[in-house]
Amino acid sequence: MINVVLYEPEIPQNTGNIMRTCMAMNCRLHLIEPMGFKITDKSLKRAGMDYVKELDYKIYPDWQTFYNMHEGSYYYITRYGEKTPSEFNYKEDEGKDIYLVFGKESTGIDKHILHDNYDRCVRIPMVAQARSLNLSNCVAICVYEVLDQLGFPELSHTEVIKGKDFLQQFE
Repeated sequence: MINVVLYEPEIPQNTGNIMRTCMAMNCRLHLIEPMGFKITDKSLKRAGMDYVKELDYKIYPDWQTFYNMHEGSYYYITRYGEKTPSEFNYKEDEGKDIYLVFGKESTGIDKHILHDNYDRCVRIPMVAQARSLNLSNCVAICVYEVLDQLGFPELSHTEVIKGKDFLQQFE
């Protein structure tokens, strides 16, 4: 199982977008408090649309509580990492839960956590003068890389809602 962990998220629209991504990509979402919004926030629900109802997510009071409850392979997405998402071999983690940890929008993941896990820090390459990408975009990039390496387990490779042959009617 791929798990997306948001360490103290601050912007409800980002979290709503991430909720939608997690539901569509069959990932579990973990939210670490304090958060900069309430889970009932209208903008969070608007960004997450009706996907939030189908999402597997849980809220934790702090990092240590979350970490003590979950064993698996952890990856920390940060601008301070030196390896790209594709440099890790996620197939080696098969049979274990994979945790992709993302920090709050203003300051990222606690620097002590990063220091203690430096060999698992991941950087999304970008131009040198860019500080960061939008949080929900980072989640999508990293989740997609893991899913690609694992062969997109349990995800549909064809259109199901309108039908596999939907575009054939436009000949």
